[in-house]
Amino acid sequence: MTTRMDVGADDGLDRDGDDRRGGGKGRGGATRKKLLSDEIFQKVDYKNPQVMRSFVTDRGKMIPRRISGASARQQRAISTAIRRSRMLALLPFSVTGD
Repeated sequence: MTTRMDVGADDGLDRDGDDRRGGGKGRGGATRKKLLSDEIFQKVDYKNPQVMRSFVTDRGKMIPRRISGASARQQRAISTAIRRSRMLALLPFSVTGD
């Protein structure tokens, strides 16, 4: 009579003893490629509305980090520059429909 333990029970460990079940929070994922180059970031200035328009949608909303590819520090500088451009009327706060 054989028991389940004798027939190669699957305890979730491979031959090296590593856990191969997956699970967990998934820390240490793949690193992302930097989409925003340093040359473009150096041109980010509130007085340069042509560059600022590339970080604003056609509706006047700021493009988020996950889409623009900016780092946290770069995104803070971009959002500050956009807000300053809006206060000086270089960029619109919103774009009306039609």
